[in-house]
Amino acid sequence: MLAKIADALFAARTFAVAGILRPSRPDRLARSVLALIRWGPTLASGYIGAAARYPRATAIVDERGALSFAEVNSRTNAIANGLAARGVRAGDGVALLCRNHRGFVEATVACSKLGAHALYLNTSFAGPQVVAVIEREGPRALIYDQEFTSVVADAVDGRQAFTAWVDDPAECEHPSLEELVGSHPSTSPAPPAEPGRTVILTSGTTGTPKGANRAAPSSLAPAAALLSRIPLHARESTVIAAPLFHAWGFAHLALGTALSTTLVLRRRFDPEDALRTVSETRATALIVVPVMLQRILELERSALERHDLSSLRVIACSGSALPGPLALGAMDVFGEKVYNLYGSTEVAWATIATPDDLRAAPGTAGLPPRGTAVKILDEQRRELPAGEAGSIFVGNEMLFEGYTGGGDKDRFDGLMSTGDVGHFDSRGRLFVDGRDDEMIVSGGENVFPGEVEELLIGMPGVRDVAVLGVRDDDFGHRLRAFVVADDGNRLSEQEVKEYVKSNLAAFKAPREVVFVDELPRTATGKVLKRELRDPADAERSGPR
Repeated sequence: MLAKIADALFAARTFAVAGILRPSRPDRLARSVLALIRWGPTLASGYIGAAARYPRATAIVDERGALSFAEVNSRTNAIANGLAARGVRAGDGVALLCRNHRGFVEATVACSKLGAHALYLNTSFAGPQVVAVIEREGPRALIYDQEFTSVVADAVDGRQAFTAWVDDPAECEHPSLEELVGSHPSTSPAPPAEPGRTVILTSGTTGTPKGANRAAPSSLAPAAALLSRIPLHARESTVIAAPLFHAWGFAHLALGTALSTTLVLRRRFDPEDALRTVSETRATALIVVPVMLQRILELERSALERHDLSSLRVIACSGSALPGPLALGAMDVFGEKVYNLYGSTEVAWATIATPDDLRAAPGTAGLPPRGTAVKILDEQRRELPAGEAGSIFVGNEMLFEGYTGGGDKDRFDGLMSTGDVGHFDSRGRLFVDGRDDEMIVSGGENVFPGEVEELLIGMPGVRDVAVLGVRDDDFGHRLRAFVVADDGNRLSEQEVKEYVKSNLAAFKAPREVVFVDELPRTATGKVLKRELRDPADAERSGPR
């Protein structure tokens, strides 16, 4: 009981600082509180409450203009009623293949109002991947952008289909969300008996993406935990450049709901356009994955300086590792505004690094927020002290409930494995050493490719890098580095090897360096190392 009281007080203080708890007209506040009571801490209650408190305030800005909270609430009621009229009920699945725009948000909120389960598809999927996921998950309806018509062609049979973003109405094969808005009542549907779930797919860097099944949070404590480490404030504007279908982008859709944030969305990421959008909307936060931040820093100095970014207080990164040199470079340009969240689709989050953390210990993943436990365990599941590397296990309220197709992550004593190996420093800051399945043994020594990548990304003349282990007849395994050089730089293989040897142990130097024009990446910036590995290497590597 005392712990629950302490958590409630912590949440109240955090929400007060964030501006969620602020004076409001009694009637509007009452309607907002009633929505929370009736619908629980869901996206539905967030937009119903925001429409009550801030009806004329801007909720969404995208390429087609702005929508107020009152408009979004009314439109999502109509979309929910339209979906229901076509047979979508509480507990049914609705798949979304959409870029970042109003349709993604409105379809998601409509699912929340119905109690339907929202399944997010990666916009990089090809047709066979969409078919495989749809057949496995079995959603009743599919909502997609018109540009993906050919991609979903083999997946729409036997289910309702709707178009979210229409480029050419004459070529539109299925009813649009706008048609649902115009042809169905905007009265609120009744709250479902159980809130809908969110199914976010894993990144799929090592195979077919899995569906991570996560229920709606049972309290507002997770939102308070994040806001205690990342200083987002209510009724401000946030540019979400990270894909909304990914856990990181979706987290800021959910946080934005709690904060009644103006969400600023663009369907495609362009580094200078992101800065222009921040300037034009006076956004206070920019949500990116690390590769987006890297592309921004690669802009000409004149491009960085021509946009007024004085409103920007937070640049929040997640989705893949944030190299120390990249974090420091971004703060040198934009100021002490970079925050890095380490987590996964399965555990949600583990730690958050603030600007102070990143300055003091570049490359750190930071500290666990309140309500999250992180432990480093050895193979016998014994907790290891600071400085010793082991498997990273995480416990919090947001752990997923298992893969929708069956299976789970390794769990122990209420904690879940992230699949990574890491260690704490003496200040309790977490460092991620690499994936537990990427560690190689070379000449009897344990080597993590991530440590070498972290070093090489800071080497002058290196724009991008990926390091992986391949079989070696003499040493067991060896490292192979794939390097993208900066434009105009002519690096040699020997220079790269010597740079590693001069900064790390000699056995960690790659025995091969391959120069490439670009690294294959997922939409969230993770390198697709399976596409870099030669088939012969994969065959020889086998289980380690």
